[in-house]
Amino acid sequence: MAELEALLFDVDGTLANTERDGHRVAFNAAFREAGLDWDWDPALYGRLLSVTGGKERIRYYLDRFRPDFIPPADLDGLIAGLHRAKTRHYTALLRQGGIPLRPGVKRLLEEAVGAGLRLAVATTTTPDNVSALLETTLGSGSDGIFELVAAGDIVPSKKPAPDIYVWVMERMGLGPQQCLALEDSHNGVCAVLDAGIRSLVVTVNDYTRGQDFTGAGLVVDGLGEPGESPRVLGGAVESLAQVDLAVLRQVHRVAWQDG
Repeated sequence: MAELEALLFDVDGTLANTERDGHRVAFNAAFREAGLDWDWDPALYGRLLSVTGGKERIRYYLDRFRPDFIPPADLDGLIAGLHRAKTRHYTALLRQGGIPLRPGVKRLLEEAVGAGLRLAVATTTTPDNVSALLETTLGSGSDGIFELVAAGDIVPSKKPAPDIYVWVMERMGLGPQQCLALEDSHNGVCAVLDAGIRSLVVTVNDYTRGQDFTGAGLVVDGLGEPGESPRVLGGAVESLAQVDLAVLRQVHRVAWQDG
């Protein structure tokens, strides 16, 4: 069995709870700025999260919830402009310091770096969003701890398609058996498993709790900190103090023990 060599991280919902009070707020600010009467409340945004990618989410909203909207001749241009404005508002929110990393994330990253594991990001959000999140939570230059940041539109199809994970592994020269992925959603789980990666930890949040995580080696409600243990929602482990490298190595070993 191959040794665990790399951790591949999703961003939104996994590294930080960015959706409800980050991306959603930024989308609404972009809509107001453009003079649109669209408003995504928390419940509606939870439904929209079934679609990955900001531009794709806007288009889905129009198709599914706003049949009354008369699109301009250049609908693609409108959507792209709204998404650029949303990114600007979102990164401004991050720089105000209102969106921290989820508990345990910094601890796990530091442990992984200290152990010499290779780290990468595999996300559908934009590179600017990733850089702003890391800079405001871990400090300037912190994205350098990641060997590769795979984000945005670099692949043809976004999650639940496996493209982003396949892209990361190809460029890092890794096989699925050398990787463990950390995700938070059903779409992410599908992307990981379809890329051939069996070693998977899911850290749910309020928007993804209750989704189907079949195939994940461990499902928890967070990574935990000393004195604040996460709740185990699925997997072979019944309870644990925190998700650390020892736990990740166990998940990886069990996932591939029959391979």
